[in-house]
Amino acid sequence: MAHVKRLILMRHAKSDWSASGDDHSRPLNARGMDSAPAMGRWLSARGWLPDDVLCSSATRTRQTLELLSLPQVPTRFERALYLAEAETMVEILRSATGDTVLMLGHNHGISECAHHLVKDWPDHPRFPDYPTCATSLIRFDIDAWDDLLEGTGYCEGFAVPREVIAAGKIN
Repeated sequence: MAHVKRLILMRHAKSDWSASGDDHSRPLNARGMDSAPAMGRWLSARGWLPDDVLCSSATRTRQTLELLSLPQVPTRFERALYLAEAETMVEILRSATGDTVLMLGHNHGISECAHHLVKDWPDHPRFPDYPTCATSLIRFDIDAWDDLLEGTGYCEGFAVPREVIAAGKIN
């Protein structure tokens, strides 16, 4: 029986389009700074804590990662993940060493990556467009990330910050 690998596939939180500077250095806006901690709490509540992180080198992905407030684990900031296509993201994922990997990137690559990796899409209206800070929890029955094949993942969770924040205010 194969070992289990888990992927937390997250798009960065909402960024500030009014900020000066180049796209790579664009920071989060106020909404993004609220969304990322909420998604960190959502991950923790489900027991999906990474032991390896692959993160785009952009400012907004770094800020999202920091605001998740997850335990410190080995982290690689990859310039190649900045606005990466799905194929590039999968190639980088194949080099991961952890059993539960958080990959933090950008659209459209992040949504395409999710769409290609899972066997069946979750029944969620936002999965197709993968809004900012949207997060998929994908399980693979493989021994090593190098064994990863498209269409073999099981989506065990998908959430967007707006719903997570709204649910937290109800409780």
